[in-house]
Amino acid sequence: MIKLHDKFFKPFLSEEEILSAIERMALEIAADYKDSVPVFVGVLNGAFMFVSDFLKAYPHPCEVSFVRLSSYQGLTSTGIVESLLDVPEEVEGKSVVILEDVIDTGRTLKQLVHLFSNTNVKEFKIASLFYKPSVYNGEYTIDYVGMEIPNNFIVGYGLDYNELGRNLRAVYQLNESHMINLVLFGKPGAGKGTQAGFLKEKYNLKHISTGDVFRYNIKNGTELGTLAKSYIDRGDLVPDEVTINMLKDEVEKNPEAAGFIFDGFPRTAAQAQALDNFLETKDMKVNATIALEADDDILVSRLLERGKESGRSDDQDESKIRNRFDEYNEKTAPLREYYEEQGKFHSVNGIGEITEITERLSAVINAL
Repeated sequence: MIKLHDKFFKPFLSEEEILSAIERMALEIAADYKDSVPVFVGVLNGAFMFVSDFLKAYPHPCEVSFVRLSSYQGLTSTGIVESLLDVPEEVEGKSVVILEDVIDTGRTLKQLVHLFSNTNVKEFKIASLFYKPSVYNGEYTIDYVGMEIPNNFIVGYGLDYNELGRNLRAVYQLNESHMINLVLFGKPGAGKGTQAGFLKEKYNLKHISTGDVFRYNIKNGTELGTLAKSYIDRGDLVPDEVTINMLKDEVEKNPEAAGFIFDGFPRTAAQAQALDNFLETKDMKVNATIALEADDDILVSRLLERGKESGRSDDQDESKIRNRFDEYNEKTAPLREYYEEQGKFHSVNGIGEITEITERLSAVINAL
């Protein structure tokens, strides 16, 4: 999996598969033009890698030139094809083979045909490394095809997503898998915050820490923050409905996220049910709950060490730390049972180097 800008892409075609298709195309075209000198016209920017490797595989004399067209911005075609580099003059009276990187709807191809219709070329044929038959309008014949592929957005081997990815030797397709939503458990000191930071970057997830959300709403005097503070000031527990509404706001503020990491909520089976009900209204679900497991004695040592720097009183008293562990065990036991019944509970060893723990967590997420 690779990340370009805000999107994730997964492997689709290897360099070996691509080069094999190009070699087959080159030999097929060479058989048709063994007694002439064709002009190969590459379509920039996407076809520059294709043209380079094609020419290396083509065994007979030939000429090469380029045109440049543009119709894509981001993940979609604009529908407007611009000619940025005109047809070269030296194609007059010669056999021309257009070398395209990919043909999908055919809009770019239509513009190419229009460009060359105003020239006196002897012959005009079209070769495309990648071809998406499910969306092609069929207006013109495609004479040579390297590989037929589904209508997925692809990058690599000259193709880009907002100018990134052209230099990749293989081809990747947009990862359009369903949203990944995680609930992260862990005793104090287990490294939840650290690991959530790595996971949100790696998988484009939004980390929602209930504590942070509460503090933000109360500090900024939001309607929900004021309501929550009124319960806290009376010494009452904040109702689950208020917390859920805060989480709802966070989810709706981040529509670009590929999923969410819920940290600090749920804490009870009733809250877990409430979270499931809320996510269902958004056509979402909890995909997995992951518990970072660690030996109590190791965590106590971690927290006591952390307390020297943080100054937090609850990190400086071993008895208070162990009381927090007992509270965690008491509250999460029903949660563990709740998610185990759904087949969503995963236990991960939280001891080791940070990168090792991240790899363990990633293995669980990748398996989803």
